[in-house]
Amino acid sequence: MNKCLDFSEDVTIQNTQITKQAEAIMPTGWGKFRMIAFSNSPNDPMPHLAMVHESTDLSQPVRLRIHSECMTGDLFHSKRCDCGEQFDRAMEMCAETGGLVIYLRQEGRGIGLINKLKAYNLQDDGLNTVDANLHLGFEVDARDFNLAIQILDQLDIQKVHLLTNNPEKMEALEKSSIEVISRIPLKIPAKKENRGYLDTKRDVLGHLL
Repeated sequence: MNKCLDFSEDVTIQNTQITKQAEAIMPTGWGKFRMIAFSNSPNDPMPHLAMVHESTDLSQPVRLRIHSECMTGDLFHSKRCDCGEQFDRAMEMCAETGGLVIYLRQEGRGIGLINKLKAYNLQDDGLNTVDANLHLGFEVDARDFNLAIQILDQLDIQKVHLLTNNPEKMEALEKSSIEVISRIPLKIPAKKENRGYLDTKRDVLGHLL
């Protein structure tokens, strides 16, 4: 029996560190999605989100994008990175055959928007994105992908086709109970404004570009 999301019923959520706090139907330019907010508090102003397309069959391996918040790219379409374009492409691909985008509120690889802007200034002075974070006293990548695994577990998703260029996301899922059936690359053409950034992601962080 198919386990497509029934838009008339709640999704069953298990008791874990973060839980479903609210959900609503969200018509978008890519089709109708169910937006589900996850947090450890019902008053959290910045919950993590799951955007589940209405045609998603949870009994089958589903397309999955784990996307970390990038306000500059996702909302303001900054050309300093490829994040907004990756998000748009992932939503489009999940709408094609069903799938979901998990939106983690981990701006700037976990350092927050204010420090991200400070890192941008350092990059303008010649540091790459990795060295800028280190110069500010942060880890190269402070994100916690276990949050996405919790969300997948609560949605009872066991097998995924992962939309990513980041081997760390692959490794995080492979260490969990989630089975990664395949990796689907997100191919975004470089621009003059982000070519150095993408080179660093490839050469220093090992992204599969």
